Amino acid sequence: MNLLPADALARARGLFPFLATGKVYFNHAATSPLSTRVLDALSRHLTDRATGGIDTYWTDVRVVQAWREAVQRLINAESPDRISFQGNTSDALNIIATGLPWKSGDRVLLNDAEFPANIYPYLNLKRFGVEIDLLPADRGVFTPETVAGALTPRTRLVALSAVQFLSGYRADLKGIGELCRRHGVVFAVDGIQAVGGVRIDVQAMRIDALAAGAQKWQMSPQGTGFLYLTEELQERIHQAHLGWLSVHDPWEFRDLSQPLASSARRYEGGSLNMAGIHATFAAISTLLEFGPEAVERHLLGITGRMLEAFEAIDGIDIITPREESRRAGIVTISAGGREASGQLFDHLRQQSMIAAVREGLVRFSPHFYNSVDEVDRVAGAVRLFMSRRPGTRTMARDASA
Repeated sequence: MNLLPADALARARGLFPFLATGKVYFNHAATSPLSTRVLDALSRHLTDRATGGIDTYWTDVRVVQAWREAVQRLINAESPDRISFQGNTSDALNIIATGLPWKSGDRVLLNDAEFPANIYPYLNLKRFGVEIDLLPADRGVFTPETVAGALTPRTRLVALSAVQFLSGYRADLKGIGELCRRHGVVFAVDGIQAVGGVRIDVQAMRIDALAAGAQKWQMSPQGTGFLYLTEELQERIHQAHLGWLSVHDPWEFRDLSQPLASSARRYEGGSLNMAGIHATFAAISTLLEFGPEAVERHLLGITGRMLEAFEAIDGIDIITPREESRRAGIVTISAGGREASGQLFDHLRQQSMIAAVREGLVRFSPHFYNSVDEVDRVAGAVRLFMSRRPGTRTMARDASA
């Protein structure tokens, strides 16, 4: 396993005070704990607003620019000008969905394994006569071949999650992006289950738009996130909403004929969630310090260890692909049905092991600071639970002993 070196892992674990309670937290696909660095950044900003400078505008301007540059590095965007702050994935995706010049009969290609945040913005386009092609995707699998077979002359956009929220399937973004680029189709990616956990290179992957809330793998507070889009796509979008910060020079209050900002700042409109930006800048800076490649290697290593352990447990059905290239930070299993999976979730929670139940499946999602020991402890708890269920080979062996 290509894990973080022991000293780096210890340093990472030192950033999360909740670990002192003994809790094992494997639910980053829902929301992440906040690090001490995030807390410190929030505290400094709020203290300054309350008792210090109060009007922190110029400090905030510098932090916003630093945050844009950090996101640029994280996803290899062409420029920080391609990054817009957004409160969540849905808001970011709606900029794309509502902004393109749709015509009746245009088509959007989706799959039925998507989280609803990546479906509703496009379903809303039916009022303009846009048709939605919602393809079946068994266990979230959606390949370049699937896309190639479903494209039509009227397909205008392919919308896809980088990593599927339930199965953890990691899409071949480069293959799909290259296919979309050849056909002149917009490729819009929901990156919330990938960015911060596994590497995303928007240029190499030919991604036209990437939306990602930051409360999961970016380890930031709720109400933070970003939209990336290419300059070419930006030129095609007719903005549905404008605010005073959308224009070239917001401080020219009486110049109402000026053009929009040339950067993605045009999508921010009004005053930003500055506390959130201070926090998410601290969180992303931490991920960049440890290194996106090292974070991904560690995450694949410990989820690989988890998959191996679960494969040896009778009665467990593993939903997540085994191949490293087709998974990220999510490992999802069935314990033998909806009821059993719910009981397993409760069994783990009683031992301060936090996972999630989604659609009758148990989903585990560790992050870069989690350890092999924690994986082994959770796997041991799953093994014990399954051994006590009627009909398992383990119970049969115990009964005959």
